[in-house]
Amino acid sequence: MGSMGNFFDSIGSFFSGGDKIPWCERDVIAGCEKEVKESTTNGDSEDKKKESIMRLSWALVHSRQAEDIQRGIDMLEASLATSSPPLEDREKLYLLAVGYFRTGDYSKSRHLVERCIQIQPDWRQALVLKKTIEDKIAKDGVIGIGITATAVGLIAGGIAAALARKK
Repeated sequence: MGSMGNFFDSIGSFFSGGDKIPWCERDVIAGCEKEVKESTTNGDSEDKKKESIMRLSWALVHSRQAEDIQRGIDMLEASLATSSPPLEDREKLYLLAVGYFRTGDYSKSRHLVERCIQIQPDWRQALVLKKTIEDKIAKDGVIGIGITATAVGLIAGGIAAALARKK
């Protein structure tokens, strides 16, 4: 009985699209926005401003709202344009990969996470995201094949029924 329950759980998680990437709620984003605003108006150091902007970027790409995710992607892409140490770029690339994953651009997300892994091959977070992306691509492919096979079956059945009525 236990193995049957595991079977149904795995099917449920397969179709629900569950992943292990955390979500961020609106109140956390609002807190990060306030922190960024305060760091720019209080004359904080550049490092403190960068840290608060990175926290806001993290919150935005982990949001459930598409417009927040896009805002996070835009912020990260703009900040990548300025040169940074490789580990800082690695963080930005990872967050961009999360953002693109959330928007459904799995190919771009995979490319970005592979760049993270080039910078630090043993980075567990990036390796887990890469597997999550690959699993999502494989699942979408299986579902696409299933939909195509069903459509072909329905068309073939319709043709067979039409031919049977003609005779």
